[in-house]
Amino acid sequence: MEQGKSTGNEKGKAQEGKTPLRQNTDVSVDGGFNRSSAEDSVMDSERRVEIIQLDLALTTSVKGRRTKGVTTKGIPVTRSMVWHAYKKVRKNKGSGGVDGKTLKYYSGNLENNLYKLWNRLSSGSYFPKAVKQVEIPKGDGKKRKLGIPTIDDRIAQQVIKDYLEARFEKTFHENSYGYRPLKSAHQAIEEVRKNVRKRSWVIDMDIKGFFDEVSHELLVKALKKHVSESWVMMYIERWLESPIKTESKELVYREGKGTPQGGVISPLLANLFLHYVFDKWLEYKYPHLNFVRYADDIIVHCSTKEESEEVLESIKGRMAECQLRLHEDKTKIVHCKKYKMRSASKKVKFDFLGFSFQPRTCATRDGAMFLGYDCAISQSSKNKIISDIKSTKFQRWSNRSINDIAEFFNAKIRGWINYYGKFGKRKLYSVFRIFELRLIQWARRRYKRLNNSYIKASRWFNRFKKNNVKLFAHWERGFINC
Repeated sequence: MEQGKSTGNEKGKAQEGKTPLRQNTDVSVDGGFNRSSAEDSVMDSERRVEIIQLDLALTTSVKGRRTKGVTTKGIPVTRSMVWHAYKKVRKNKGSGGVDGKTLKYYSGNLENNLYKLWNRLSSGSYFPKAVKQVEIPKGDGKKRKLGIPTIDDRIAQQVIKDYLEARFEKTFHENSYGYRPLKSAHQAIEEVRKNVRKRSWVIDMDIKGFFDEVSHELLVKALKKHVSESWVMMYIERWLESPIKTESKELVYREGKGTPQGGVISPLLANLFLHYVFDKWLEYKYPHLNFVRYADDIIVHCSTKEESEEVLESIKGRMAECQLRLHEDKTKIVHCKKYKMRSASKKVKFDFLGFSFQPRTCATRDGAMFLGYDCAISQSSKNKIISDIKSTKFQRWSNRSINDIAEFFNAKIRGWINYYGKFGKRKLYSVFRIFELRLIQWARRRYKRLNNSYIKASRWFNRFKKNNVKLFAHWERGFINC
């Protein structure tokens, strides 16, 4: 199809191959960003001429291999989708990827950056960069490897996540709680609390290196059950196959397995994978059993020890079929020992989502005491909070006021109470007691009259606390007599 040329106006210049240097002031209604016609090569290739619908085959290439292509007209990514994805990424914060670009830097040229990304996503020319690998300490002294995509890649993953999430939500099991809209860790814990009252045995499962072991072949098979759009599959496969850049600057390519723990779309893919590997399988194989799953943390409830042993062996076989394995040291069978129960099992405690389930003294509505089985903040979670408090060394901030200390800690304190105070709230008293002992140490350094006497400093602190109950968040929430 030939295009008629006109050289008498700006459109004619574009048709002749010249770039009219005119600022586009039209703000896009659906995207929140616009562009100048004097941008770099990605935008220069677009011309204001009669629109021709191109049908160009696009391919993806990883380590020299080419996969089946899709066409440009099959990619309905809008500027609005990119804009809303960016806002979610910005809200979640996080550091930069391998290109070193932080959110602050990215936002400095936001309109052009988002336009480039949209242009590439909608044309099929988007390719992700390598994933930056960082190591963070775990509670057991080991280190967990996290993958940090670039800002562009995080936004692109958020676009696809938003596109697929509602579709997957219709499929997911009601007992799956991790990283799902309108589902929370507290709901998962509450469900476990209900189940341990009905059944006396628990299988506490831990999948060894789950995010590093996810089979790409099986994951793609699960995706194809729900995703018919070839452009979506193309982008997901590119993310799965993108290399990892280690802290030693070495590029490591995945050999058909693994998804970065830290990627925006990884939790959604993990939920879909485990939906078929575990949720649907257990529902079919043992329809009478209850389970609770939060991402790859799984609790299965059984009635007897013999049943739990049989189910555990069956689960191990299922994991092996799906190229996964359980962590032998962390997977265990636990007896939920309650009032008047006897058991030879020494394992009567398990941790789930930062809470410890174990025999605890409980009270009836009439005030009578009995031995029940319930949860409260785990010792490892306490240790993390205490370590966080100690690492600040705020008791040495003698040049700063107590208001400064409150301002520094209050957001953290609210977070601790909101999460760990939901169940077994009284167990947080020991944490805040340690915090307040350091406040007293601060007072002794700050005020000379209190320096030589811990008793004087304690009395001063107690008087101050009663007169300023709204200063610290835990005082305001009732933790006044720590």
